[in-house]
Amino acid sequence: MIWSIIVGAIIGVIAGAITNKGKSMGWIANILAGLIGSSIGQALLGTWGPSLAGMAIVPSIIGAVILVLVVSFVIRSVNKDK
Repeated sequence: MIWSIIVGAIIGVIAGAITNKGKSMGWIANILAGLIGSSIGQALLGTWGPSLAGMAIVPSIIGAVILVLVVSFVIRSVNKDK
């Protein structure tokens, strides 16, 4: 369980760095983005590539990037309406 959280945090940090949103995200957001993004990526793309702590790394990073982009878009559009 702890290993999954660590890997999820690393995946979230990588997704934040790719999208340039990592500075605005805290550690908990990075962990959530990594874990939820991993589920999304593996559901959409499968479990190909190297795996660590039960997570396929490449689909997990792609899923986390998609998640970070969607969440940042939603937050930006909600803040724009105010």
